[in-house]
Amino acid sequence: MEIGSLGKIIAAHDLFIGFDQAFLDLVTGCAKNVRVEAGRYLFHEGDPADEIYLIREGRVALEISAPGRGSMVFQAAGPGEAIGLSWLVPPYRWNYDGRSTDLTRAISVDAACLRRKCEADHDLGFAVMQRFMPVIVERLHATRLQLLDVYGSHV
Repeated sequence: MEIGSLGKIIAAHDLFIGFDQAFLDLVTGCAKNVRVEAGRYLFHEGDPADEIYLIREGRVALEISAPGRGSMVFQAAGPGEAIGLSWLVPPYRWNYDGRSTDLTRAISVDAACLRRKCEADHDLGFAVMQRFMPVIVERLHATRLQLLDVYGSHV
Protein backbone atom coordinates (compact mmCIF):
# COMPACT_ATOMS: atom_id res chain seq x y z
CA MET A 1 0.00 0.00 0.00
CA GLU A 2 1.27 3.44 -0.89
CA ILE A 3 2.13 5.83 1.93
CA GLY A 4 -0.43 8.33 0.53
CA SER A 5 -3.31 5.89 0.79
CA LEU A 6 -2.15 4.83 4.27
CA GLY A 7 -2.25 8.51 5.27
CA LYS A 8 -5.82 8.79 3.96
CA ILE A 9 -6.87 5.76 6.00
CA ILE A 10 -5.29 7.23 9.15
CA ALA A 11 -6.89 10.64 8.47
CA ALA A 12 -10.31 8.94 8.22
CA HIS A 13 -9.87 6.97 11.46
CA ASP A 14 -12.04 8.28 14.31
CA LEU A 15 -8.99 9.05 16.46
CA PHE A 16 -7.42 11.31 13.83
CA ILE A 17 -10.35 12.96 12.03
CA GLY A 18 -9.59 16.68 11.79
CA PHE A 19 -5.94 16.19 12.78
CA ASP A 20 -3.51 18.70 11.27
CA GLN A 21 -2.09 17.39 7.96
CA ALA A 22 1.53 17.92 9.03
CA PHE A 23 0.86 15.83 12.15
CA LEU A 24 -0.92 13.16 10.08
CA ASP A 25 2.17 12.91 7.89
CA LEU A 26 4.34 12.35 10.97
CA VAL A 27 2.01 9.62 12.29
CA THR A 28 1.81 7.98 8.86
CA GLY A 29 5.60 7.77 8.76
CA CYS A 30 5.42 5.37 11.72
CA ALA A 31 2.54 3.24 10.37
CA LYS A 32 1.90 0.04 8.44
CA ASN A 33 -1.06 -2.21 7.63
CA VAL A 34 -1.53 -5.43 9.61
CA ARG A 35 -3.90 -8.39 9.39
CA VAL A 36 -4.61 -10.60 12.41
CA GLU A 37 -6.49 -13.89 12.15
CA ALA A 38 -9.36 -14.63 14.55
CA GLY A 39 -8.18 -16.06 17.86
CA ARG A 40 -4.64 -14.69 17.60
CA TYR A 41 -3.21 -12.38 20.23
CA LEU A 42 -1.92 -8.99 19.18
CA PHE A 43 -0.19 -8.54 22.55
CA HIS A 44 0.08 -9.93 26.08
CA GLU A 45 0.12 -8.27 29.48
CA GLY A 46 3.67 -7.43 30.55
CA ASP A 47 5.14 -7.43 27.04
CA PRO A 48 6.61 -4.22 25.60
CA ALA A 49 3.86 -1.87 24.39
CA ASP A 50 5.50 -1.08 21.11
CA GLU A 51 2.49 -0.65 18.84
CA ILE A 52 -0.76 1.25 18.63
CA TYR A 53 -3.53 -0.39 16.60
CA LEU A 54 -6.12 1.62 14.71
CA ILE A 55 -8.87 -0.93 14.04
CA ARG A 56 -10.29 -0.84 10.51
CA GLU A 57 -12.23 -4.13 10.41
CA GLY A 58 -12.91 -6.87 12.94
CA ARG A 59 -12.90 -6.86 16.73
CA VAL A 60 -10.27 -7.20 19.41
CA ALA A 61 -11.18 -8.39 22.91
CA LEU A 62 -9.27 -6.63 25.70
CA GLU A 63 -8.76 -9.14 28.49
CA ILE A 64 -7.51 -9.07 32.06
CA SER A 65 -6.75 -12.06 34.26
CA ALA A 66 -8.33 -12.36 37.67
CA PRO A 67 -7.08 -14.86 40.26
CA GLY A 68 -9.45 -17.81 40.40
CA ARG A 69 -11.51 -16.49 37.50
CA GLY A 70 -9.15 -16.73 34.56
CA SER A 71 -9.33 -14.35 31.63
CA MET A 72 -12.15 -11.79 31.47
CA VAL A 73 -13.04 -9.51 28.60
CA PHE A 74 -13.47 -6.00 29.97
CA GLN A 75 -13.96 -4.31 26.62
CA ALA A 76 -13.94 -5.01 22.91
CA ALA A 77 -12.61 -2.63 20.28
CA GLY A 78 -13.92 -2.49 16.74
CA PRO A 79 -13.73 -0.38 13.61
CA GLY A 80 -12.84 3.24 14.27
CA GLU A 81 -11.33 2.49 17.68
CA ALA A 82 -7.72 2.40 18.87
CA ILE A 83 -5.98 -0.04 21.16
CA GLY A 84 -2.52 0.13 22.59
CA LEU A 85 -2.61 2.95 25.09
CA SER A 86 0.22 1.63 27.25
CA TRP A 87 2.72 3.16 24.82
CA LEU A 88 2.19 6.54 26.50
CA VAL A 89 3.38 5.75 30.02
CA PRO A 90 6.71 4.26 31.14
CA PRO A 91 7.66 1.48 31.46
CA TYR A 92 5.72 1.05 28.16
CA ARG A 93 4.33 -2.42 28.94
CA TRP A 94 0.92 -3.84 28.08
CA ASN A 95 -1.49 -3.83 31.01
CA TYR A 96 -3.84 -6.39 29.47
CA ASP A 97 -4.07 -8.91 26.63
CA GLY A 98 -5.52 -8.14 23.20
CA ARG A 99 -7.05 -11.02 21.23
CA SER A 100 -8.60 -10.76 17.79
CA THR A 101 -12.09 -12.28 17.87
CA ASP A 102 -12.60 -11.89 14.12
CA LEU A 103 -10.29 -11.44 11.18
CA THR A 104 -8.96 -7.99 12.03
CA ARG A 105 -7.39 -5.43 9.74
CA ALA A 106 -5.68 -2.52 11.40
CA ILE A 107 -3.07 0.15 11.02
CA SER A 108 -0.16 -0.54 13.33
CA VAL A 109 1.72 2.55 14.49
CA ASP A 110 5.24 2.02 15.82
CA ALA A 111 4.96 3.48 19.32
CA ALA A 112 8.67 4.22 19.79
CA CYS A 113 8.71 6.08 16.46
CA LEU A 114 5.66 8.14 17.45
CA ARG A 115 7.06 8.83 20.94
CA ARG A 116 10.28 10.17 19.40
CA LYS A 117 8.31 12.44 17.10
CA CYS A 118 6.13 13.66 19.98
CA GLU A 119 9.23 14.40 22.09
CA ALA A 120 10.80 16.34 19.20
CA ASP A 121 7.61 18.29 18.43
CA HIS A 122 5.72 19.20 21.59
CA ASP A 123 2.77 20.52 19.59
CA LEU A 124 2.39 17.07 18.05
CA GLY A 125 2.78 15.49 21.49
CA PHE A 126 0.04 17.69 22.92
CA ALA A 127 -2.28 16.99 19.98
CA VAL A 128 -1.71 13.23 20.30
CA MET A 129 -2.30 13.37 24.06
CA GLN A 130 -5.58 15.24 23.51
CA ARG A 131 -6.71 12.44 21.20
CA PHE A 132 -5.62 9.54 23.41
CA MET A 133 -6.69 10.79 26.86
CA PRO A 134 -10.45 10.35 26.25
CA VAL A 135 -9.78 6.77 25.12
CA ILE A 136 -7.76 6.10 28.28
CA VAL A 137 -10.53 7.50 30.48
CA GLU A 138 -13.12 5.40 28.64
CA ARG A 139 -11.04 2.22 29.17
CA LEU A 140 -10.66 2.97 32.88
CA HIS A 141 -14.41 3.51 33.17
CA ALA A 142 -15.15 0.26 31.32
CA THR A 143 -12.78 -1.65 33.60
CA ARG A 144 -14.43 -0.14 36.68
CA LEU A 145 -17.88 -1.18 35.45
CA GLN A 146 -16.62 -4.70 34.72
CA LEU A 147 -15.16 -4.96 38.22
CA LEU A 148 -18.42 -3.77 39.75
CA ASP A 149 -20.27 -6.39 37.74
CA VAL A 150 -17.87 -9.19 38.75
CA TYR A 151 -17.26 -8.31 42.39
CA GLY A 152 -20.42 -6.39 43.30
CA SER A 153 -20.61 -2.98 44.87
CA HIS A 154 -17.89 -3.72 47.49
CA VAL A 155 -15.06 -2.76 45.14
